[in-house]
Amino acid sequence: MSKQLLKGNVAIAEAAVRAGCDAYFGYPITPQTELLEHMSARMPELNRIFLQAESEVAAINMVYGAAAAGVRVMTSSSSPGISLMQEGLSYIAGSEVPAVIVDVIRGGPGLGNIQPAQADYNQVTKSAGHGDFHPIVMAPATVQEAIDLTALAFDLADKYRTLVFVIADGTIGQMMEPAELPPMRELRPRPPWALTGKQERPHKNLISSIHIDADKLEAFNEKLQAKLALIQQNEVRYEAYLLDDAEYVVAAFGTAARVAKTAVQNLRRQGYLVGLFRPITVWPFPEKELSALADSGRVKGFLVTEMNAGQMLHDVRLAVGRQLPVQFYGRMGGAVPMPDEIESKLLAMIHKHNPQPILEGSNGHANA
Repeated sequence: MSKQLLKGNVAIAEAAVRAGCDAYFGYPITPQTELLEHMSARMPELNRIFLQAESEVAAINMVYGAAAAGVRVMTSSSSPGISLMQEGLSYIAGSEVPAVIVDVIRGGPGLGNIQPAQADYNQVTKSAGHGDFHPIVMAPATVQEAIDLTALAFDLADKYRTLVFVIADGTIGQMMEPAELPPMRELRPRPPWALTGKQERPHKNLISSIHIDADKLEAFNEKLQAKLALIQQNEVRYEAYLLDDAEYVVAAFGTAARVAKTAVQNLRRQGYLVGLFRPITVWPFPEKELSALADSGRVKGFLVTEMNAGQMLHDVRLAVGRQLPVQFYGRMGGAVPMPDEIESKLLAMIHKHNPQPILEGSNGHANA
């Protein structure tokens, strides 16, 4: 298939349709409303379910019901809307049913604004609701990657019977890039565990998050932790860019990583040994890979760049430990960092540790 110019929100929506999303429930909120609008046209066209709910609270509970019935289901929202969904997300996690959530992040806190931000990192990676669980959280940096990760999200949700988030700051939701959409998949059959409405065995199924007895609830949590450990073992994804010989590393995700990559390229042309470590899954976080980089004996320092006050920063510091300096540069409230700002921070780190200028002409290469 050939590439076409696609807006991020529309690309995510169409990728979900082609991945076999059979039901969508949502509520309009910028900067993701084009996603809902696209689904409102495409889903009825394909005789699938679309419903604009009366609120985000209603939408996530409709997702819960559809997921329990075994259909591929998705919702999308933006930061305050995701906050309203927290209880429903926890019920979905407690019932072990698969669902895909798209969060196109805006400035905050509170109502905030419609500008791009990354300040939802904590609320989606640290649980996305009460209880001891984590959803899988993937953060694309391009429109093409948003398409690919949306399709993957449905597969991972089914594989692990879990919540999967695709988080994209407002820039990625609103920008247009050439991208290629996947072919249309057939709708998958209902899984054997799904609710059927049957009252008699062997077809009667029960889905619930209620475990009143403490021992039974603990046993369920132990089972859940074992599943999360399996996800951590198998589903870590990241990009390592020019890290084979890098002495200073920028850690960033999403749009901040795109900006940081430009800064890295500019400094490489000047002969500075810098690289980029970009988590694609922010949960599970690639802590072992980042720790190994810190332990390489070559890296002298890390700069974390985010469009928030430093939320992924804590995960980077935990992975790197105390043996290397970890500095932070962030913009908040919908402001996007610029390459020259990141370059300035990197140069300050480099010159602090290397008073003599590095010779120009040193070139790195990408590490897949």
